[in-house]
Order: sequence, then C-alpha cells, then structure tokens
Amino acid sequence: MEVHNVDLTISAVAEKQYPNTQFPEIALVGRSNVGKSSLTNVLINRNKFARTSSQPGKTQTLNFYNIEDKLYVVDVPGYGYAKASKASREKWGRMIETYLTKREQLRGVIALVDGRHAPTDDDVSMHNWLKYYNIPMLTVATKMDKISGGKWNKQESLIKKTLQLDSNEPLILVSALTKTGKNDVWRWIEGRMKR
Repeated sequence: MEVHNVDLTISAVAEKQYPNTQFPEIALVGRSNVGKSSLTNVLINRNKFARTSSQPGKTQTLNFYNIEDKLYVVDVPGYGYAKASKASREKWGRMIETYLTKREQLRGVIALVDGRHAPTDDDVSMHNWLKYYNIPMLTVATKMDKISGGKWNKQESLIKKTLQLDSNEPLILVSALTKTGKNDVWRWIEGRMKR
C-alpha cells in the first residue's frame, strides 16, 4: 500500500474509546522493546511518527493509527516487562485480551519476536494463545540487520522450531534499518484487509 496519510486517532485504554469505524484492523503484539513502533514507522514511511523508546514498558495504551482512511494498525502494549507492577500488568492483560478476542474489526495480528535470539517463553505463550483463539497471525522477526546475513537461515530455523510453526504459518524476517521484509508484511496485511 502506498502510504501518504497517517493519523494517530486515539490512544485507548477502554473499549468505549475504540474508533467507531468499520475499517479493518491489524494489531502488533510483542514483548517490550521488540520493535513494534519501529515496524509501524517502516510500514507508514515515517521516521518517528510512532514513538520508539529505549525505556521498555512505555506503551500502556492501544494506539490506533489510521492509515489512508482504509485501515487501522493498532500498537498493543508490550508484554514481559518486569518492572511494571503486578496490578498494571493485569490491567494491561485484560485490556489486550478484550481487544484481541472481542473486536470485530480485527483481521489479524502481527506477532513480533526479536530475530537475534530464540523466542522467549512469553513469545511462545502469546503464539499459542493467538492460535487457541484462532486469530490469523503473521510472525515477524525484527532487528535482523543486527545479524550477519550468513546467520539468517539459522535464526529462522531457531524461531520456527521454538514457536513450533507449521509449514503454513508465515514468518517474515524484517529490518527497520534496511526496510527488508516491509513489502512482504504489507502483502500479508492487504490479504487480510480483503477478508
């Protein structure tokens, strides 16, 4: 998709704040600091529209990005951030679960994992949870520019094995720096928008 117009419509914490449109929505999930904001910026051709932070756990709301009045990309709070209080984590958990399981406009979820390492237990849990609820999912491995090209196949195998990806479950390797994988991610999103 050619992206010219982008707008952060709302940072929501409750269902009643979600945009009242029928645009398809794609959610980005992943642990804190995995690169959700960086991927959002790559997809929308902006450098710093979605704020990236070196401080994990910064995003505590569902951020609805309106793209071309056709689609919402929804940045979901990161999981696995230990410093947040238990009460905060439970509150985010309920908010995220409600959105992912009840939002009719949701067409799919992009689950981000850090391509430099094996997926964490939290990544595996999120993958299994999305599968259990039968939510269409694309796994994206981020930060691939930090790995030499010769090791990409090894990392890809490690991620597939750890998450137990079936042959029909897509995995795309992405670099926010070089824009590698951007078009493949957009193809998946556009395929979901037509459903």
